[in-house]
Amino acid sequence: MADDVMRTHAPVPPSGITEETRSLLAQLADTLERVHPNAEMNEGIRLARPLVLAERLHGPTEAAFAAEQDLLAAMPFVRHPQTRGEYAAQLRLIAQGVTQ
Repeated sequence: MADDVMRTHAPVPPSGITEETRSLLAQLADTLERVHPNAEMNEGIRLARPLVLAERLHGPTEAAFAAEQDLLAAMPFVRHPQTRGEYAAQLRLIAQGVTQ
């Protein structure tokens, strides 16, 4: 399963992102901007935060797993060097349907 997450993928086009995923993208962007926005963003954060947000919304359920997978599919890979604040701005554009 970890191999599936780490495999290179094309982000979901903005038209294919659900309202729930848009909301979770915005929540993640809020957190990244609020907590150490000038720190370097990394793949560990990108992979871990979706589960936290999905389980906060749905509890430890299949719905949380599905929400986590949808969120990961919408999130781009981290470009190095990239700060948490820069990545948050990118997530906001995706949530707004402006870019992938």
